[in-house]
Amino acid sequence: MNFFIPLPVRVPRFIKWWYPSWYIWDRKTNKKTVYLTFDDGPIPEVTEWVLDTLSRKRIPATFFCIGDNVRKHPTIFKRLIAEGHSIGNHTFNHLKGWQTEDKTYLKNTHLADLEMRKHVDITPSELATNLFRPPYGKIKRAQAKALKKLGYKIIMYRVVAYDWESTITPEQCLENVIKNTRDGDIIVFHDSVKASENMKYALPKVIDHFLEHGFTFEKL
Repeated sequence: MNFFIPLPVRVPRFIKWWYPSWYIWDRKTNKKTVYLTFDDGPIPEVTEWVLDTLSRKRIPATFFCIGDNVRKHPTIFKRLIAEGHSIGNHTFNHLKGWQTEDKTYLKNTHLADLEMRKHVDITPSELATNLFRPPYGKIKRAQAKALKKLGYKIIMYRVVAYDWESTITPEQCLENVIKNTRDGDIIVFHDSVKASENMKYALPKVIDHFLEHGFTFEKL
């Protein structure tokens, strides 16, 4: 049985408690570390802008890629890897798990994995495609259990920028992240056209804010 509660910007403890312990929302850390993640790319201009920004500030991140976007834009995907970022699976067609038959969902995830492996010159372990994030944050427990058995780590997020949401301003997007992020948190932005205006405003300021407060950024 699945239920849906619109998530606040900071995912509360009871949501983490409800899900199995192997869903990863954050990481325990003894130092001031946060984890930037990006969903829905790679796409021209937006993902490239993110990569330029991260490169200038020497920040590593994790990108959860849609397989069909990798197929369409392999050069950008190869750049993600060449610049040292981690890569994760976001299904081939951005499927909503709750509305998808389990067999179809698993096959779609496998297609995304195969597509990503076509475009790399490194070993599978270096590619780190065992990271998986469900689109929309919605996945049936049976789907998650099956993926776990295949060796995937189910990566969720503790702080949601809501950069795709048209009802919030870029300033509110920035505030969402700055006011709600704690040590060890996984933050999710989106390298998509829909999210680009808010994300482009907030991301550089988020990075500067946390660097100024003694944080480091790491990839998953």
